[in-house]
Amino acid sequence: MIWRLAICFEILIASALAENVSGTVVLRDSKLASVASHHDYSDVVISLHPLDSWAAEPVTGHHAQMLQKNKTFTPHVLPVEMGTIVNFPNADPIFHNAFSSFDGQIFDVGLYPPGTDRPVRFSRPGAVRVFCNIHPSMSAIILVLKTPYFAKTGRDGAFQIAVPAGAYELRVFHERATPDRLETLTRRIVVGGQPLRVPEIDVSEAGYLPGPHKNKYGQDYPPDADQDMYIPGARN
Repeated sequence: MIWRLAICFEILIASALAENVSGTVVLRDSKLASVASHHDYSDVVISLHPLDSWAAEPVTGHHAQMLQKNKTFTPHVLPVEMGTIVNFPNADPIFHNAFSSFDGQIFDVGLYPPGTDRPVRFSRPGAVRVFCNIHPSMSAIILVLKTPYFAKTGRDGAFQIAVPAGAYELRVFHERATPDRLETLTRRIVVGGQPLRVPEIDVSEAGYLPGPHKNKYGQDYPPDADQDMYIPGARN
């Protein structure tokens, strides 16, 4: 009984030492109406990386989900801690085949039917761009982070992260910003004994050039692929 009380006391102390780091992200120079006209600043990931000798190890037992429904990956941007298992449930009445052959962790869950699921463990930090081998309109990003301290902005661009006191490197990820621009937003912050609000973070989308992608074989999708007429055969 005593050791249980001691553990609870340590957890309470650790929670008391945690402080909130908050702020707001604003997106600039966007060509999307949802951003330029409707001020939707969602899906920007802010992460805090400790600057002391602490080194993150891949977690075990952590799960996240990227749902496939209405020919859409949800959420579109999924930040996870390194080592997390991401499940890809298929809630559509059609087949799907999630894969990634870009930078980051390469994977291919193969073709699978409605009502089933496929898990993938992500153990390499970086941005994983996810597609469906059947439906070219489907895309998403899994951002694998080597830290447990991160948050994703909502439509208003606000974020909040609870962290223990210490020095951190603040990093920003946005899929429609170039790596060079994102690098300029990296900054060092020190979290003390009170909440910290960082200055507004401006993320420019200037220079972003969206383009088509290939299927998992490096080939173009058939013109009618999104009409569910293209079902790969034994090559899956």
